[in-house]
Amino acid sequence: MLGDDHFLPLLLINILAIVGIIVWHAQGRSRPTGRLVVQILFFTSMSLVLYIGGIAPHQPDDIYTKGFAALLSKSARVLWWTHLAWTIIGFLHIYIRINRKPREAHLILDMAVAVIYLGVALSVMGFVFGLQIATLVTTSGVVAVVLGLALQNTLGDVFSGIALTLGKAYAIGDWVQLSDGTAGRVTETNWRSTNLLTGANNIVVLPNSMLARQGLTSLSRPDETHQIALTLRFAARQSPRFVEGVMLSVLQACPLIIKDPSPAVALKTIDAIAIEVELQFHVASLAMGMSAKNELIDHIHDQCGASGLSLAMPAESLVYMPTMTGRESFAPSEEARLPGAL
Repeated sequence: MLGDDHFLPLLLINILAIVGIIVWHAQGRSRPTGRLVVQILFFTSMSLVLYIGGIAPHQPDDIYTKGFAALLSKSARVLWWTHLAWTIIGFLHIYIRINRKPREAHLILDMAVAVIYLGVALSVMGFVFGLQIATLVTTSGVVAVVLGLALQNTLGDVFSGIALTLGKAYAIGDWVQLSDGTAGRVTETNWRSTNLLTGANNIVVLPNSMLARQGLTSLSRPDETHQIALTLRFAARQSPRFVEGVMLSVLQACPLIIKDPSPAVALKTIDAIAIEVELQFHVASLAMGMSAKNELIDHIHDQCGASGLSLAMPAESLVYMPTMTGRESFAPSEEARLPGAL
């Protein structure tokens, strides 16, 4: 009689589980909240039927052991545990969306999903099919050691990716520069590697373990602004203050240079040949650096012609020449004396 009392609840649980799966898929990936509501409703309904029918999903069925009824009993318990996993995973997805977690959070989410499925799988094998969990765990531990040795490099990339994600060293869309000089925008991160889009429009794929070992400079934090320095040499016959004023006016006239923080002119050195200055300015993003620098050089050329400033020859084009009086002097090198040399 007790067995007959259980047959109808088991059948109802199977029907609810299958209908729940169909409705869940009908919601589509674009409606995560709707999917979660469906999961909660059907999982709650299945749990209520189990409770009313006096069926324990964490215990093997000792009533139906053979035939169609035994199949219904095991499938009902398996489907209940599966819906439990899906409901927990749905809550995790909604939590990430509500808290606006970064896109890299999918690494942590994937690991959490794997742990949930592993726990549910062990629960099904132990509670539904009555297998010895301790034996399974021991066997799986040996298999895990063998796989760990075989996939040592891959696992190193996986755990390095998790460490980089937890450390929040960068985010999708950030410009970064590595200690070896590689620079680019982060376009994708996954379990194994991180992809950088370089200024040459190439994708550089970096294993996470290699990325974790290198020094990394974020060019997008605390904001996207980027400082650029341009060194110039002017003929020493000009007044340093006059040179500074002219260069400041050039910096202020360039629309691609942001004015906060203000651009600056640093007078670095002066000798008998030249005054060396460094123009320091900021652009809105690293991608604007080349355009801003080209525009600045064009303005410098025009302003030099308008104000009478003369550019000096590069220091490396000068050679040391001792004189009869013991004084030091400099003269253009042989290359600088050639026709057409600057």
